[in-house]
Amino acid sequence: MGARDLGALILLAALWGASYIFIRVAVPALGPFVLMGARVALASGALYAVILARGMPKFRSRWKEFLIVGATNSAIPFTLIAAAEIELTASLAAILNSTTALFVAVVAAVWIGESLTVRRVVGLLLGFAGVVVLVGWDPVPLNGAVLLAVGAMLAASLSYAVGGVYVKRTFAGVSPLAMTIGQQGAAAVILLPLAAVSLPGEAPPLPAALSALALALLCTAVAYLLYFRLIENVGPTKTLAVTFLIPVFGLLFGVVLLDEPVGVGTLVGFAIISYGVALVTEIRLGKGRREKGKG
Repeated sequence: MGARDLGALILLAALWGASYIFIRVAVPALGPFVLMGARVALASGALYAVILARGMPKFRSRWKEFLIVGATNSAIPFTLIAAAEIELTASLAAILNSTTALFVAVVAAVWIGESLTVRRVVGLLLGFAGVVVLVGWDPVPLNGAVLLAVGAMLAASLSYAVGGVYVKRTFAGVSPLAMTIGQQGAAAVILLPLAAVSLPGEAPPLPAALSALALALLCTAVAYLLYFRLIENVGPTKTLAVTFLIPVFGLLFGVVLLDEPVGVGTLVGFAIISYGVALVTEIRLGKGRREKGKG
């Protein structure tokens, strides 16, 4: 990976890590449905302008599939994350969302028959043990609302996993840009009616409005354009490295920008989860290298 692509990878991780900060600032004022409805609507509008310059792909024939992936890969997890961050810190949410890779391994094993090797099972056990350490030993006091928020974050990770495996089964050969505009547009169709009936009673403060705008344009539209560039230049396997960097930036931004508390449990839980994710994804990456060699 060259210096320019490495810089793009780090910037992508920073943008997706910053999304948790913007959600944390904006969601108390806007609510989950309004915030995420605005996110996907503005992002899909911006990406639509980009895709027009490249030629419009055919979405109409696959609208049902796009609605499913828009729900599982955007509308549901985005809303769950926003609802969770009413109670959780941005840094804790970012770390919990890194469990998506663990859920992908489980969903892929159940749905498409991918093997669960001993190494991968050990990674899963370690990863979910890390969640227990993280939540039980984090500075955020445990209560019923916090536990529900943690459950919402894990459900969001599961939804991402289902959406990811569904994409693998259903959208082979579809370009990443077409996939994203279809996904975000479908999520907007799902979320905007819910946003319309849950509008806040007063105009949001300026920090919340600017955070919502940054979430849509920077952390979604621009971030996905960077993602496309990396997929094209270095391939999907190397791009997976972003998985390990996102929670690092989420943790860093939460501490520096929002003065969020970080304890020993936060760092230990993060380390255990990351090692579990590394074990699970290393198996997947190794398969990717062998398959590439066959071609």
